[in-house]
Amino acid sequence: MLEVGTKAPDFTLPDQNGEMRSLADYRGQKVILYFYPKDMTAGCTKQACGFGELYPQFRTKGAVVIGISKDSVASHKKFEEKYGLPFTLLADPEKEVIQAYDVWKEKKNYGKVYMGVVRTTYLIDENGFIIKAMDKVKAAENPQQMLGALE
Repeated sequence: MLEVGTKAPDFTLPDQNGEMRSLADYRGQKVILYFYPKDMTAGCTKQACGFGELYPQFRTKGAVVIGISKDSVASHKKFEEKYGLPFTLLADPEKEVIQAYDVWKEKKNYGKVYMGVVRTTYLIDENGFIIKAMDKVKAAENPQQMLGALE
């Protein structure tokens, strides 16, 4: 996991509409950058819908929410449409940004060991520095935790 106080790595990835987005596009705003394993799964849906419900409050506090997974643009579009998500989802099928943010890790499930995205959330300040980093977050609690972190 990247350390608090370090410069957040810049990136350019396609969003759910196929438009290229960079972290630099959000300078001057706080960014809640969250990494999640997979669209349409129970935990990821809870987390995304939680961020969606609280999105007006994040915007009031001068923050945007960006979700990143290794899913495709098409998968993100379906996820956004099915749940009415009001924020940006970025596709990283090559895992370049996922690896740059150190969230591609060994995981265990029912005794099986495999590589995957560890649910991680970063709060990045207006100048592009990480001011909060949370790994192994609980999907349902994470949106409210991040809203509290903006106080």
